[in-house]
Amino acid sequence: MENRVPSGTVKLCEQMELLEFPDKFLIRSLDSTNQAFSIGRSNGSIDTQIGDSCSGSPSKVSKIYGVVGTIQLLAGTYVLIITSRTEAGTYLGFPIFRITAMKFLSCNEALKLSTSQEKRDEAYFMSLLRTVESTPGLYYSYEIDLTLNIQRTVKLTDERANKPLWKRADPRFVWNKNLLEELIECKLDPFIIPLVQGSFQTVQFTLKDAPAKITLISRRCTRRLGTRMWRRGANLEGDAANFIETEQLLELEGFKSSFLLHGDEGQLSMAFSAEVQKLPRVRYVSFDFHHHCGNSNLDNLQLLYDQISKDFEKQGYCLVDSEGEILAEQKGIVRVNCIDCLDRTNVTQIYLARESLNSQLRKIGALSSTECISKFCEIYEKFKTIWVEQGDEISLEYSGTHAMKSDFVRFGRQTLLGLIKDGMTGLSRYYLNNFHDGIRQDAMDLISGHYTVNFNGPSPFQMNEFESFSYLPVASALLVGGLTLTSFTLNQGGRNAQHFVSSVLWAGLTAGVVVVVKANGRQLCSRPRLCGLL
Repeated sequence: MENRVPSGTVKLCEQMELLEFPDKFLIRSLDSTNQAFSIGRSNGSIDTQIGDSCSGSPSKVSKIYGVVGTIQLLAGTYVLIITSRTEAGTYLGFPIFRITAMKFLSCNEALKLSTSQEKRDEAYFMSLLRTVESTPGLYYSYEIDLTLNIQRTVKLTDERANKPLWKRADPRFVWNKNLLEELIECKLDPFIIPLVQGSFQTVQFTLKDAPAKITLISRRCTRRLGTRMWRRGANLEGDAANFIETEQLLELEGFKSSFLLHGDEGQLSMAFSAEVQKLPRVRYVSFDFHHHCGNSNLDNLQLLYDQISKDFEKQGYCLVDSEGEILAEQKGIVRVNCIDCLDRTNVTQIYLARESLNSQLRKIGALSSTECISKFCEIYEKFKTIWVEQGDEISLEYSGTHAMKSDFVRFGRQTLLGLIKDGMTGLSRYYLNNFHDGIRQDAMDLISGHYTVNFNGPSPFQMNEFESFSYLPVASALLVGGLTLTSFTLNQGGRNAQHFVSSVLWAGLTAGVVVVVKANGRQLCSRPRLCGLL
């Protein structure tokens, strides 16, 4: 399996160039196959039969690293390309890349004939595309499918293993699934790259003179994608908000061992527990993280582990030897599911991942039955670091900030510096949730296909309720100004009756604004305008 691409697999174009002509964009591979296709600049039509149709010299030639896909807006087609990347490491011997820059190419001229409302709508849609261009945490490979965990990968049939990457991929974790439809229809398999949003962290070390490697992969599901404030709970199809599959892969002396974890935000504890108890072969364990761990010690999670240890050990992990033979399979999943906190979910997952890693290393023979990874300080620090970085990356995608409680992972307890950092992070999240997340949510809904542009329907931006961008600054100014003037006049109130009356008036006005803001908070903040609360 190492460094092997199944025979017959369509090799993806790794390096390409973008040639810009007056009437079309030409995308051509730089490998020996010299495959190419063009996109009309006026209508977005794709032509796979290039021949000698491109006469003259291009006005510009750029190096690109992939085509993410296409999207249709009111004016026509836009094409998303990868303009910059960095190698994040290797997975089963194949290079993995993280996208560092993307760009939309405009392939339309229909906006010239649009109405004024359509032009305003298209301007907002284009602002969403600019948000998409800076999407964090996108990873891909030209040679191996990142959407499948190792247990599913090694069990692929030859027929499926020889298919193009996009046909092998798990559609739940293909971030650009909606954008690939036109490329698939045009049979451009060598250019179709499935992207995964999440995290990819890897670290190499030596354990008792044996080289080893741990890789951490998180895959974010696209079915109920969203921001911290605007996507919660589950929809009617049972898709949980911001569902993430995390895989920890150990490679040591030819062995490959994988432990899969799941984490997603669920319903309130009591309702969730009542529903889960109706399911067969599912056990729900409630654990009050704040009560048991507080700000003291991560090791208090041992109380939770004691409750689930027997089931945890029975579920096991996937173990593959150097010949690719499966020696053990993971038979179940521990789903870490904090009601309202990504950060506590991550802390709990790290604890369980450490226990699984100890079990794997003992099974392989790298550790004795009494040894654990935490005794090897340098290795354990690297282990904790990749989990902290994974938590930060997932948190950036979800909340817009780094993860909180990272000092729990690094030091096993909350520190004063960590407490201050968490406070600043909390304030940043509050600001982003109220001023930016509506736009971010719209961008996710547009790019994932949850919202489809309606060319003949009414504008989605003609709102009958408060217009958030108009009223939010006014409400904020009135609150701050009212509080300031109330405080000032109260200080002067003892000097004469006029100041006292002014204090009462300003206090009444401020209270009135507070009541209005509280009653219409969701309308006043930056809220989604395409899909609303789904």
